[in-house]
Amino acid sequence: MKPTSGNKDAWEVTLKDLTSNVKETQDNVLEEIITPNLKTEYLQRFNMDRFDKELFKKNVPVVSYEDIQPYIDRVAKGESSNVISARPITGFLLSSGTSGGAQKMMPWNNKYLDNLTFAYDLRMHVITKHVKGLEKGKGMMFLFTKQEAETPSGLPARVATSSYFKSEYFKNRPSNWYYSYTSPDEVILCSNNTQSLYCHLLCGLLQRDKVVRMGSIFASVMVRAIKFLETYWEELCSNIQTGRLSEWVTDHGCRSSVSLVLGGPRPDLADAIETICNQSSWKGIVKRIWPNTKYIETVVTGSMGQYVPTLNYYCSDLPLVSTTYGSSETTFGINVDPLCKPEDVSYAFMPNMSYFEFITMDGDKRDVVDLHDVKVGCTYEPVVTNFAGLYRMRVGDVLLVTGFYNNAPQFRFVRRENVVLSIDADKTNEEDLFKAVSQVKLVLDSSDLVLVDFTSYADTSTFPGHYVIYLEAKAKEEEKKKNKKMSLEVDEEVFSKCCSVMEDSLDNVYKRCRFKDGSVGPLEIRVVREGTFADLMEFFIKHGASISQYKAPRCIKSGKALEFMEDCVVAKFFST
Repeated sequence: MKPTSGNKDAWEVTLKDLTSNVKETQDNVLEEIITPNLKTEYLQRFNMDRFDKELFKKNVPVVSYEDIQPYIDRVAKGESSNVISARPITGFLLSSGTSGGAQKMMPWNNKYLDNLTFAYDLRMHVITKHVKGLEKGKGMMFLFTKQEAETPSGLPARVATSSYFKSEYFKNRPSNWYYSYTSPDEVILCSNNTQSLYCHLLCGLLQRDKVVRMGSIFASVMVRAIKFLETYWEELCSNIQTGRLSEWVTDHGCRSSVSLVLGGPRPDLADAIETICNQSSWKGIVKRIWPNTKYIETVVTGSMGQYVPTLNYYCSDLPLVSTTYGSSETTFGINVDPLCKPEDVSYAFMPNMSYFEFITMDGDKRDVVDLHDVKVGCTYEPVVTNFAGLYRMRVGDVLLVTGFYNNAPQFRFVRRENVVLSIDADKTNEEDLFKAVSQVKLVLDSSDLVLVDFTSYADTSTFPGHYVIYLEAKAKEEEKKKNKKMSLEVDEEVFSKCCSVMEDSLDNVYKRCRFKDGSVGPLEIRVVREGTFADLMEFFIKHGASISQYKAPRCIKSGKALEFMEDCVVAKFFST
């Protein structure tokens, strides 16, 4: 039984016990999962007739989502949960999307929310230890609900956050500072994200002196909210001035709840906000509008790290706090050093969440080790056995062990396996990129051009961020000889078409973000002068790369390398 949310001493004892007794807790969790599930079709297939940890590891294979998907699909189509789980499956959680473009659908039950709310309460305790003066304020949190789908079985399929916000856990959450928001629940539950975001900002502005923390699940959403404020601040001030919500906000829940927050005309507040927003620079704007804000709570690890410079610009010296590492499969752990720098964030795995194993990623051998057997300085891919019918399933993340909190390993997120480019929910890996570039080669070939080489990066200096492809092309040798051309003539029609065919080749998640959500901007091709990639190799060798092992990077991370490439750009084109 977990402590009450406000009992600080009890939570400290709980954290210490969990992180000190890692092996014992993990063994107990595995037994708790496996014992009631021995009669499931899935475990029967592997001759699991009793609980035995070593028998489980010997008989039940490490699998990918594709291996378990047929069983999940059967439950989604109406078969009994007993195919994979003795505990009734009450819904499915949707991942953001795979490299192939399809969303993964994970079986789900209330144990997921038990663990999630436990982690929320635990991280509240950790933050309270490090940040003072939070208890009397509110959080301005950009939280959203997406519309759910219904599977043929009648069970809902939705993203994890929506499952929480639509649950009794959220409705009956504790009445303390961590669960107190500037926005009414109706704004969070609004299915129209644009109207919801507008109302989030309006409610936050109306209560600007009460805001002690601000944030979102991911950093990209936080940046989007600030950019949205840049566009709509005058209208927001007008709403505050008149005490009336804009007519285009039509969601009934938003209109009725936000009107109560508005109360009536507040011209002095509107004038104060207008004065701040009218200043020539928006550097540090968050702290100027919301002066009592103590930190920004949002994930800035993994692909979200690219938004740190933008957040630092708008949020000045406010700490960027990544609190939790989780996925559709499970909650993994929390950040026990919340005020550390974004690049130093590690998550201490909580051994009561699921049963965790790890595939070694260093060297050629792929051993599978337990949570308590990982080594500092080594990289691993986590494997999860959870309470909802997933057994030894690979997660696809690559993690680095940075240390231990008591006996609990702390992991730093390194990357998604094979992901090269990512702006929002999109995840484009090297294979996807090569597939898209193969279409570019066809366009160039039809125009008597050949592709020399390419690289890429995710540009988040503008909003929304977008993919940038650096491309070097040249005329076919026979065309050079025929026309005596020594340099490339950049044809706008040809390279604009290249942009279009690249986007057409990318997966459905990218296309949803690009064309439906508007969270990814038009793809850009920057044509570089001939000889650029030969010079790029020299650049990397000069900076320590081995000539015998050099490969042109498919995604550039180095700021200096990007500066080098920018100096070589001769033309830019965007998709339409």
